[in-house]
Amino acid sequence: MMGDRTKMQDALFYEFRLEDHVPAGHLLRSIDRFVDLDGLREHLRPFYSGTGRPSIDPELIIRMLIVGYVMGIRSERRLCEEVHLNLAYRWFCGLGLNGPVPDHSTFSKNRHGRF
Repeated sequence: MMGDRTKMQDALFYEFRLEDHVPAGHLLRSIDRFVDLDGLREHLRPFYSGTGRPSIDPELIIRMLIVGYVMGIRSERRLCEEVHLNLAYRWFCGLGLNGPVPDHSTFSKNRHGRF
């Protein structure tokens, strides 16, 4: 007898932690233990203007670049897509499930003008 799939109503609230979905042996977990970017904001503060729109967190940019380098993602556009889709990359970058991923043009403009 063929089973019938019942359509259930979606839950109103979900309990979901990224921490639980990144395997213990994942490469980014090993790297995260050694990456300490706590003093980065204070070090870079003199280079940011007090006016204008808020910048993208420099720690997020560095962490995304680390993901790209370690995982062999050569395209900035592809890097942003991968960070958007991959839970382990989101965890490493501290984005959570709803955190916005910077546009690929942010990396291009910085690479051509600042780095």
